[in-house]
Amino acid sequence: MFKSAFVCTVVVLASLNSAGAFAQEERGTPEQRAACTPDAFRLCASYIPDPTRVETCLRQRKSDLSEACRSVFEQGAAAAAVKAR
Repeated sequence: MFKSAFVCTVVVLASLNSAGAFAQEERGTPEQRAACTPDAFRLCASYIPDPTRVETCLRQRKSDLSEACRSVFEQGAAAAAVKAR
């Protein structure tokens, strides 16, 4: 079980890094990773260990995300919009 949790955390970390949610060099805070790891297991486990597919799955299931994980993606989208200006 510990190994699965570790793998999922790494996948979520990579997903958040590859998402527009965070700058390429930034990997998200431990709190952000903790917010989305349970959702990745619950909603997107079939896509683990592919971080791109996990991230896509989480975005497609946005309405099903926990409030904490949804806010991570919304914060990332807001930050990306500010950078685009």
